[in-house]
Amino acid sequence: MDRQKIQIFDTTLRDGEQVPGCKLNTKEKVDVAKRLEALGVDVIEAGFPISSPGDFESVAAIAAVVKEATVCGLSRAVEKDIITAADSLTGAKRPRIHTGIGTSESHIKYKLQTTPEKIVERAVAAVKLAKSFVEDVEFYAEDAGRTDNAFLAYVCEQAVKAGATVLNIPDTTGYCLPEEYGAKIKYLKENVKGVHNVALSTHCHNDLGMATANSIAGVVNGATQIECTINGIGERAGNTALEEVVMVLRQHPDLLKYTGVDTKQLNDLSRYVSDTMRVPVQPNKAIVGANAFAHSSGIHQDGVIKKRETYEIIDPKDVGVDHSSIVLTARSGRAALAYRMKNIGHELTRDELDVFYAGFLKVADEKKEVKDEDLHQLVESTVKVAV
Repeated sequence: MDRQKIQIFDTTLRDGEQVPGCKLNTKEKVDVAKRLEALGVDVIEAGFPISSPGDFESVAAIAAVVKEATVCGLSRAVEKDIITAADSLTGAKRPRIHTGIGTSESHIKYKLQTTPEKIVERAVAAVKLAKSFVEDVEFYAEDAGRTDNAFLAYVCEQAVKAGATVLNIPDTTGYCLPEEYGAKIKYLKENVKGVHNVALSTHCHNDLGMATANSIAGVVNGATQIECTINGIGERAGNTALEEVVMVLRQHPDLLKYTGVDTKQLNDLSRYVSDTMRVPVQPNKAIVGANAFAHSSGIHQDGVIKKRETYEIIDPKDVGVDHSSIVLTARSGRAALAYRMKNIGHELTRDELDVFYAGFLKVADEKKEVKDEDLHQLVESTVKVAV
């Protein structure tokens, strides 16, 4: 069976930038967009043009320089939003307007204070207006994760009839379980007329820590686009992390899915986005965290030294990391110590290692991590070795 390409829709510059304190200027946004294009993402959501003159300027500037990826502008199901988004995308080679409206009972009753019938009317009108400006129109059903499936299917079907080319099914609050979200995508695949002529997209938030799992469940059940951000940044607990879903699909060829992302750029781009947007990456973050390929347990270190795959399912070089890290602590064993000593120029015999290891443990008990300079000093004070 042929593998299916999954489109990567990056919203670092829109949903990601909604994180408090990480506002970017136009030049910074253009720089990030260029790097995203070089990474190989399929769609760059450049911003929310109606939100401010600066955002409009940034979307327009990105539209002017990005040639390979689709450039997308967000709008609500509001006429002025859509017209403004269209204006910001006039210079784009591949423009897309992303418009939509809330569909859950909570959004309809409390946020929008309207009726389901009016929601459908507004959705159709928004898609039709967007379609008058661009061919590629993505419709989002906000809070789809908590929307009744039958009503969601009906709204989506009307959006397709109105001209939508992509249906975005957001788990806006990060509420869904993977099985539940996957079943929702499957339901839409089976109950929306015309769905096979459009793309189904996942847009999952991480409030319960399941954004990546939900996105993959969506893809397994028929979604062909994943919306995500570098480092998983975004509203509240964040969005689906681009680097995670890309590597899940790469490491599980049995899923018969792939992306066009150059994974060797992931680590550098993660650092760049973290520095530019001033949002630190937690050390234990999957794929791009400082500890993602670091080992401090003696048992793990011994296994990795003998054969990397014993404790690493990803080759660090595949995501742009030079090598695995053997971190020397009080939990490290003789194998890791001998390995590090050899790397810094000290070849120890077995007897020398026994003597040296006792001294090493004393230093390790005093420090969180034993550095190379500590080892050099320890050599001078414990045992003569050939250099």
